Amino acid sequence: MIANLVSVHVKPEFVEQFKEITTYNHNNTRKEPGNVRFDVLWNKDDPTRFTLYEVFADADAVAFHKTTEHYNKWRETVADYMAEPRSAVSNTPICFD
Repeated sequence: MIANLVSVHVKPEFVEQFKEITTYNHNNTRKEPGNVRFDVLWNKDDPTRFTLYEVFADADAVAFHKTTEHYNKWRETVADYMAEPRSAVSNTPICFD
């Protein structure tokens, strides 16, 4: 299993648009056969910061996700919304529910 933590810093004027397109990506990612979990977290202290918690069954599922229409639409749409490039950390879950 692979768990990715993606940190996103959005320009203030694009927060609502980011939430909308990210919800679209979330809803469609959850339908992928290799997706285990996809949480979108909104920082309560800084409303321009988000964390995406993505869990996939394996590397093939991650690779497949990156070929999907919804991911590519998200990636292209949010490019102009970013205050800085997003960052990701890939993890292997040890204890997971």
